[in-house]
Amino acid sequence: MSDFAFFRFMSLNLLSEEEKKSKDEIISVTEQVLDAKGIECDSKISKLSEEKIREILNEVRKKRRKLTHTEREDEEDEEDEERTKELEEPISKTAD
Repeated sequence: MSDFAFFRFMSLNLLSEEEKKSKDEIISVTEQVLDAKGIECDSKISKLSEEKIREILNEVRKKRRKLTHTEREDEEDEEDEERTKELEEPISKTAD
């Protein structure tokens, strides 16, 4: 279903080069946005105005930014935990 929405974005020249390269991610997030809006089939997507398609793409971009930001935070948290463990290891070895 979201493949069709992706191609609507493409045909209207709405996607950046980075977004074109991230097709699978764009499709996945678009699917989430369309589900939230209750848009479930290609026939509905084909009837949407360019303005509505732009609104959907804007929501997709916002959601992608949030997901990317959350992933970065998770990676940073994991790195912090690893550093903490590394710092604690010598202390526990000397305590034995």
